[in-house]
Amino acid sequence: MHPWVEAEAARISRRAERELEALVAVSSPSGDSHGAEEAVSVCAALVPPEVDIERLPSSTEGYAPDFLARVHGSGTRRLLLLGHLDTVVGHDAHRVLERQGDRLVGSGAVDMKGGVVLAIGVLESLAARPDTFAETALLLVTDEEWRVGGLEHAHLFDGFDACLCFEAGQGGPSGEEGVIVKRKAAGTLRVRAHGVSAHSGSAPDRGRNALLALAKAAESVAACHDPDGPDRLSAVPTIMNSGEAFNVVPPSGELFCDLRAESAGSFDEVVAAVPAEVGGARLEPDIVRLWPGLDSRAATASLLERATAVLGRPVVGMERGGASDASHVAVRVPITVDGLGPRGGGAHNPDEYVLAKSLHTRSEVALAVVASLLEIT
Repeated sequence: MHPWVEAEAARISRRAERELEALVAVSSPSGDSHGAEEAVSVCAALVPPEVDIERLPSSTEGYAPDFLARVHGSGTRRLLLLGHLDTVVGHDAHRVLERQGDRLVGSGAVDMKGGVVLAIGVLESLAARPDTFAETALLLVTDEEWRVGGLEHAHLFDGFDACLCFEAGQGGPSGEEGVIVKRKAAGTLRVRAHGVSAHSGSAPDRGRNALLALAKAAESVAACHDPDGPDRLSAVPTIMNSGEAFNVVPPSGELFCDLRAESAGSFDEVVAAVPAEVGGARLEPDIVRLWPGLDSRAATASLLERATAVLGRPVVGMERGGASDASHVAVRVPITVDGLGPRGGGAHNPDEYVLAKSLHTRSEVALAVVASLLEIT
């Protein structure tokens, strides 16, 4: 293993568990400004003193500003480290970090406060070697889990040489160190139903049942599900809301569906499959969230070969179905590597966890990629 990688990974891992404990102690569900500000304060205390800190308006209105830390050097290359501070679990179910055997269990531990801790560690390692880069930026957003639109700050990193995103890591098919270089496009389909209210006991046939219309729409969307097809489309109805009282024909409602595919163009066929009208209730479909896919396999192939040599064990590019901000940046920065965070499981659940040993091993992986990018000797 490269001596710098070995030494810096050991330094990061010595502090990582305590830093993760501090960050997980803050409950920061997406959309809660107070929790986001507390998480930002923790990160501001952890980053090295050499950085310049900015607060950028969130891509989602009403959210706390994002956190951007920059450090400048005398080298030639520019590197973005990327992550998010918001979590899915609400305050009422929040769990502080606790060790259970080889697991560090706590809300947001793996998605993605563990990755944030490693990204800050990498930033600190680079701040001590300013001769190796022109600029290293750490962007931590507050709205990744529930954002509808794109990443408004992506254009700030035009011309950067690489983006490293610290979403959770994973193992390769034969036990290798896996990183993410391919993600599907992701979309959220909303179907609004417009029916007619009526008393369900005395005049049920005067109504136009929005709930039944949405149920038919859900069936139509599910019929498009074709994960083994040419575009590997998944179409899954996930939320349906309709009805105001048990004795009233539902006059309105909404259906939400999660869509994933190799290309966002496949979502058009799902929209087209929703009937315009069911039983007199009108259906109105539209895509309310659309994230691009990520495919940096070709752009990162030689980088991962070099990282394998630096690390002394294989680093392989892999695919993941979930969405990530890395997809937004990859449109502008072709060399984008995701999944550099620690390994774990149970994301989006109160009992999600990080594998404690992976704080060390995944620090090694991230630093090996950095050393390969910046040609650190």
